[in-house]
Amino acid sequence: MTARLHRYTRLFLALLLACGLSACALFQARDPLNISVIGIEPLPGQELELRMAVKIRVQNPNEAPLDYNGIALNLEVNGQPLAAGVSDQQGHIGRYDEAVIVVPVSITAFSFLRQAYGLGKLDSLQGLPYKLRGKLAGGPLGTVRFADEGKLDLPKGGNW
Repeated sequence: MTARLHRYTRLFLALLLACGLSACALFQARDPLNISVIGIEPLPGQELELRMAVKIRVQNPNEAPLDYNGIALNLEVNGQPLAAGVSDQQGHIGRYDEAVIVVPVSITAFSFLRQAYGLGKLDSLQGLPYKLRGKLAGGPLGTVRFADEGKLDLPKGGNW
């Protein structure tokens, strides 16, 4: 009886191991999302807080569609944190498809002053480096992190 129990236990463990290893094949590696900042527009703020709507284009270069139910992002300009925002919006990005997502972000007075101080030390406002980091929430195993970086070219003032 004991030998039979040990044999069934070993068989059960072998089946469990085989099922566990085959489940790993379901979680195939995904290509990273392509993220581009395509616009920043002002929003009404409160007291010492500035608000902006950051528009990002999200491209899904994967076989599997992406369903999301929240987004968070952080924007860094010239090596300093500038803005952060979250949104509980939901959406679907099909396989090999893209979507434009608008996320409201907040800029605190302290962040604004830190940026103004840093910009005062520069010779030119052209080509400021920025980094955008964030994540699209999509369930227990479906959160997808993303990053984008580039240079901001601020409009030149007109000659009056």
